[in-house]
Amino acid sequence: MLETPHGGIRLPAFLPDATRGVVRGVDSAALAELGVSGLVMSLFHLLQRPAPGTLKALGGLHRFFGWRSPIITDSGGFQAWSLISQNPSLGSITERGLVYKGDLPSPLRLTPEQAVERQFVAGADVIICLDQCTHASDPPAVQRAAVERTLAWARLGKAAYVRLTAARPAPHPQLFGVIQGGTDRELRHICAEGLLEIGFDGYGLGGWPLDAQNQLLTDTIAWVRELVPREFPLHALGVGHPTNVVTCSELGYSLFDSAMPTRDARHGRLLVWQASPHSALSRQAQWFRYLYIGDADHRRSSEPVDETCPCPACLSYSRAWLHHLFKIGDSLYQRYATLHNLAFMLRLMERLRDDAAA
Repeated sequence: MLETPHGGIRLPAFLPDATRGVVRGVDSAALAELGVSGLVMSLFHLLQRPAPGTLKALGGLHRFFGWRSPIITDSGGFQAWSLISQNPSLGSITERGLVYKGDLPSPLRLTPEQAVERQFVAGADVIICLDQCTHASDPPAVQRAAVERTLAWARLGKAAYVRLTAARPAPHPQLFGVIQGGTDRELRHICAEGLLEIGFDGYGLGGWPLDAQNQLLTDTIAWVRELVPREFPLHALGVGHPTNVVTCSELGYSLFDSAMPTRDARHGRLLVWQASPHSALSRQAQWFRYLYIGDADHRRSSEPVDETCPCPACLSYSRAWLHHLFKIGDSLYQRYATLHNLAFMLRLMERLRDDAAA
């Protein structure tokens, strides 16, 4: 169990990405009714809109978005890397943090201290320190510089956190550090060792988790788990493909987040469970499959997407109805498809918790 100011999260857990404060097409009440235990929001995007002043005036993240359960906010490091690395004219990453210009009226500036302070003030339950993200294919010099900068920023972020918690009554949010280093085992060791020395409540797997062929970096991911003592939760940041979630869970990771299941739902790619209830998922070749709701085969189907699924779509509606909504572009399709794929992920986590307890 991960204890937070807004309740506990049973581990392992998958948390949907509410990047801009909302899981697209679905309100907070429906997510809570489905059983979603927490959300991941993006500091980088929320600083642009609605902006810190608005969040503060309206009582913080939970009151503004109507969400009563835990919220994890990321540092902005991944978003800065993904945008700026592709187009350096959009901003820069320096020793003092990041600057993002984009199409904003004025540049967004974020130091390591500000990253922690703004997440804290917004009321996040888990705060992630600013880090410098890399891709596995980046050269050694880039990886080493990112590790050095991530550790320097982590020290500054931790110092800011200590000041904030000293000035405010408990309960306090948890603070996570992010382990960078690409596929270099030595750099991952240096980063993990440095972060453990600084001291955090939990840790995140940093960097893009896939190689150039979109295969999970299993050896690196397993090595990072070995570097972090088991009493600390380890967040597989950005891991959301069901097969990859199972692999990482079996390696000892306990938190997962990704936009993949909800994005797939919006584009007509629905998850269908077909696992045996008695054997380990990792040993089943086809324990789930994708159903493409836009295919003509579903045009007259009276069956639900998945007859074993407890989501609102499968309990009440047919594939033909969802196919129709998808084809005409109705917003109800987005809502029900998203709830379906999230229900699949919640059932997956329940299965993994049961397997771990057996």
